[in-house]
Amino acid sequence: MDSSVQRALNDKLYDKRKQGALDLERIVREASANREHDKIAKIVDQLCHDYAYAVHQPHARNGGLIGLAAASIALGSEDVAQYLKEIVPPVLACFTDQDARVRYYACESMYNIAKVAKGEVLLFFNDVFDALCKLAADSELSVKNGAELLDRLVKDIVSESAATYVSVLQSPDEAPSDPESNKESAESLSVDLPTAFSLARFIPLLQERIHVINPFTRTFLVSWVTLLDTIPDLELVSYLPAFLGGLFKFLSDPNRDVHVATQGALERFLTEIKKIARIKRGIAESRKGPSDSKPKHSDSSDSASARTDQSTLNEKSDTADGDMDGHDGHVDGDWVPGQDVQVDHSKILEILVAFLDSSSEEEIQLSALRWIDSFFEICPEDVLAFVPRLLSQVLPAMASGVDIVRQAANRVNNSLMDHIVSLPDEPAPAPEETRPAPPSRIPTNTLKEADGKSRRASTPTPKPAQAAENESESKKEEEPSVATLPSPTLSTPSKVAMDLDYAAAVGALTLHFLNEHEATRVAALSWLIMLHRKAPRKVLATNDGTFPALLKTLSDPAEAVVTRDLQLLSQISKNSEDSYFTSFMVNLLQLFCTDRKLLETRGNLIIRQLCVSLSAERIYRTLADCLEKDEDVEFASIMVQNLNNNLITAPELADLRKRLRNLETKDGQTFFVALFRSWCHNAVATFSLCLLAQAYEQAYHLLQIFAELEMTVNMLIQIDKLVQLLESPVFTYLRLQLLEPEKYPHLYKCLYGVLMLLPQSSAFAALKNRLNSVSAIGYLHIAPRAYVSHNLSPSLSHFRQKSAEAQVGSAPPTPTAAFDRPNRLKAREEGTIRWGELLEKFKSVQEKAKRLHRTQKQEDSPPASYASADGNKDKALPDLAKQNLRPSSAGSATQRTAPPSGPLHKPKSSLGNFGRLTGGVGRQKAKK
Repeated sequence: MDSSVQRALNDKLYDKRKQGALDLERIVREASANREHDKIAKIVDQLCHDYAYAVHQPHARNGGLIGLAAASIALGSEDVAQYLKEIVPPVLACFTDQDARVRYYACESMYNIAKVAKGEVLLFFNDVFDALCKLAADSELSVKNGAELLDRLVKDIVSESAATYVSVLQSPDEAPSDPESNKESAESLSVDLPTAFSLARFIPLLQERIHVINPFTRTFLVSWVTLLDTIPDLELVSYLPAFLGGLFKFLSDPNRDVHVATQGALERFLTEIKKIARIKRGIAESRKGPSDSKPKHSDSSDSASARTDQSTLNEKSDTADGDMDGHDGHVDGDWVPGQDVQVDHSKILEILVAFLDSSSEEEIQLSALRWIDSFFEICPEDVLAFVPRLLSQVLPAMASGVDIVRQAANRVNNSLMDHIVSLPDEPAPAPEETRPAPPSRIPTNTLKEADGKSRRASTPTPKPAQAAENESESKKEEEPSVATLPSPTLSTPSKVAMDLDYAAAVGALTLHFLNEHEATRVAALSWLIMLHRKAPRKVLATNDGTFPALLKTLSDPAEAVVTRDLQLLSQISKNSEDSYFTSFMVNLLQLFCTDRKLLETRGNLIIRQLCVSLSAERIYRTLADCLEKDEDVEFASIMVQNLNNNLITAPELADLRKRLRNLETKDGQTFFVALFRSWCHNAVATFSLCLLAQAYEQAYHLLQIFAELEMTVNMLIQIDKLVQLLESPVFTYLRLQLLEPEKYPHLYKCLYGVLMLLPQSSAFAALKNRLNSVSAIGYLHIAPRAYVSHNLSPSLSHFRQKSAEAQVGSAPPTPTAAFDRPNRLKAREEGTIRWGELLEKFKSVQEKAKRLHRTQKQEDSPPASYASADGNKDKALPDLAKQNLRPSSAGSATQRTAPPSGPLHKPKSSLGNFGRLTGGVGRQKAKK
């Protein structure tokens, strides 16, 4: 450079530096015209090293920057390319200068250089982008404004040239002379030569910068991501997994502009992914269409239907004739934009699932849920691999405190469940495959066969109560023959169905049994119910920890959770062997025995729900067999009391009550005997069972045995409850039978016997009023003819004879005197009921309970202070009855105790404190 130009560029005044730049521009332009490349190279080198890189001379740096811009303008668009490698680096170095004026002049210089170089500046795009990314957060407003102007110019260049521009430095030196070959060569060069801009080189830089926190820088990045996505040929969506995570984090930025811009960019990406999926799906369906023969080359409606719906894809409005080329992706000769774009759905889902955690911001979690819900439309087959992780994250989100997040989580959960339901069902097990082995008393072993194969019965038939949940499954089950066809189109869904990790899914769901939110626990059990219907053998293969967890969940405070838990347990046991079902009942009884609070609070609910889902008779038979052998007499008595109350009152057991009243059949007899032998643990329950089965004579004999038993407070409470039940609709038939005393004489004896057992309380008054209302009917008929059944045992015949003799009256004979009462016991004796043996069984069980009661009474003798002043403990018993002492093992109190607290024992009548009955009767008579 001339010395005058050097001095001018080094001057501290801007005007003189500008004049020097104009002189330099003239010199460079003349040298370029004269092809003096060496001179130009020396000038550029001098500007870089003597001026632009002069770190400690700000005026020189400013002069060098303006001089490099002037040289670039002088060289023009054609010649500047070969000097950009020397011109651009020093300008970029000035972007980080401490002096704000130097940074501003660097922006100005780069703006002029880029304006001249145009597409050639794309070779330095990464460096320019990185510098602009830093300047976007510059503290000096003038620098930010200058950087913004440069940013707009670079964006314009990228929009116009990024997808197609090839640097002149990449052009071949020699060109063919033949015009045709020249055309072919140009076409091949456009494909083979690399473009100046490369997304592959840019994405690592974007991936590094996407984690910035500054809101201005975030806005800058989102604007560039949006711009690059608008350029069709770049297909930025293919690189989406590289920066999607950082982009999602922008949603938590407190700056509203950043949030709005990021939300718009994400919506654009999601829309593009959906569009690409529709295009590929349409092309795939078009390829499947002409499988039998190639379509005709015409504009017929058939060929048009085989093409991709261009109006739906919003890509093209016209189609060309011709066959579809399955190799290059052309449909009827048309190339559809987006059909070759590869989107890694799995990596995107991996990122989305990570943002479902409750620790994420609400906006991030909500957007992730919306994206995942959209992926069931985009690529449902890819979602299958993420089912366990989705269950771990989505189910807790269903109990979120934010309503919109909770709704989005419910949508995702429903979509995921619908997708799993739509998969092919597990094939039915082969005939040689056995059912699962029953769980142990404390089930901890996995249910597998000895050869390693999991054991399970076929998918259970859905119950009517579960029709709403099984509607989608029932539709799918209407097409069983299609799934067995050896069609190649069905091989893929079958393979997809096998990819579901049932073990991981069941494990994730089991962990949610401990979740603090009821909605999450209910959803987890609903999922297990559905998975067990889909693939019972696979779910049972992971039963090692599930079965104990299901039993433990019965103690859940939420009734909806217990109901779903019982539904699942019933579903598991429904198609199991008797041994498996029996083991389940044994475990249930063991749970009740160890957790008495569960028995008191949830016992009735559990029993009733099981009866709804399973066979009520099967449940009662199994429980009766287990309780008959139970050594814990106290627990057996309490459990029988609960079972008996449900048997009498539960609407779900109405059919079972009808079955018991029909003792003429062999099945009814065996069922009654099975219950009776177990019901012997509780005297009042045994008596009520006989009333329910209309075995009034047997009930009367039981009352005679009651006289030998110790009449405890608990027994009186149970009798009080029974009197109340006699007034309920369940025993309507019994009250009507009181109108036929000649036909049911032992019914009167039973009820009067109950009346004699009760103290004079409200229950006594109620039963007495009932009996007095029909007592006059007995005078209308004489007693039936006495007879003795030869089929009865001697003891029962004696009871029958005594009963008949006691009924002989002085009334005049009437036509009804010859009435012969049907002998229900005689008819049943011909079956399987041995009434005498049942009475002996009742006596032996009660004697055993009495002995255990005495043993416990001796071990737990009351302190001396309980006795009266004169040492007579009997006199002190009324006072002791006021105390809430623990019941004995036989179901009665060690001393005369007040009724225990809890829903299972609390009387509904006004029987009250039996310790005050002596005085209460007198006061009651006085009131009358």
